Amino acid sequence: MVEGVSHNAREFLAQEAMFLAADVGGTHARIGLVSREPDGTRPVTVLQYHRYACADWPSLTAVLQDFVGQLDHSVHVNRCAVASAGYVLGDAIVNDNLPWPVSIRDIRDSLGIEQLAVVNDFEAVAYATQFLHQADTTPVIATDAAPAEGPVLVMGPGTGLGSAVLLPGKPHATVLATEAGQIALAPGNEREIEILRYLARDREYVSFEHALSGPGLLNLYRALCALRDQAPLLSLPSQVTQAALDRSDQAAVEALDVFCGLLGSFVGDLCLLYGARGGVFLAGGILPQIREVLLASSFRQRFFNKGVMRAFLQQVPVRLMEHGQHGVIGAAGLYLDGRT
Repeated sequence: MVEGVSHNAREFLAQEAMFLAADVGGTHARIGLVSREPDGTRPVTVLQYHRYACADWPSLTAVLQDFVGQLDHSVHVNRCAVASAGYVLGDAIVNDNLPWPVSIRDIRDSLGIEQLAVVNDFEAVAYATQFLHQADTTPVIATDAAPAEGPVLVMGPGTGLGSAVLLPGKPHATVLATEAGQIALAPGNEREIEILRYLARDREYVSFEHALSGPGLLNLYRALCALRDQAPLLSLPSQVTQAALDRSDQAAVEALDVFCGLLGSFVGDLCLLYGARGGVFLAGGILPQIREVLLASSFRQRFFNKGVMRAFLQQVPVRLMEHGQHGVIGAAGLYLDGRT
């Protein structure tokens, strides 16, 4: 009990401490009711949480309305932090990977939101890695060196290819949102040169996202079917993933193998670009599904294959994390830090 504060005042303060935080991707929207964490070990406590399949809903407003409708009637929230790929242009969040346009005004008007802050989705995930425990992650590349202070790279393929960098600092870390997924695709062997040549037939520019994402995996599969002179039998990224895992389609098996090799090469490049001494976290919706394939793939060899910089990369740990609530926690934390 707080001395000198009435019951109604305490209830008001508790209500003011609670707000909505959302992590919105092309496939899933993760919504949480959060409150500021008083002990400082993490920015917020997630009081209630739900993951929605975006394809099942007509808008983000409808998703948020459903979530709010399931809260206790005594809970009233008028603040919301949204993590999303893309950028804000006027009233809209602009992102080709989202299944619907997002109107900031519509969310505010429909839910009575007074403050709505928008942050990059991978910026939010990167912020949340400060509060991860090693037990929550899977080592992809382990090192014998003690953990180093320095930039932390967070990246991962999902509907798109996201990337951000956490820069440690006081009183709080800084997060650099990037568009690294739009870097030009760089093949590392003859097969990948053939794939790049095929992908470049109907587009002027081929980015890493065209290969390292859900749609990118499907692009790889279709390219390899053409190079194998066979008709593609699969039409969805999830089908390619499953066919590769159960080895029922050899073009799918090769597509996933190429995917992992390109990923290792790209992550190594980004580590060098940002000087990521603090390590790498791999996130995104695809990687947890293919964890065993990833660990057995050429990812490690391609990650280290950077000439004279191999010794540097051997000191950089790479870990796989589940996306989970981290985007929600990160969006809320960035909002509370006043950086949204």
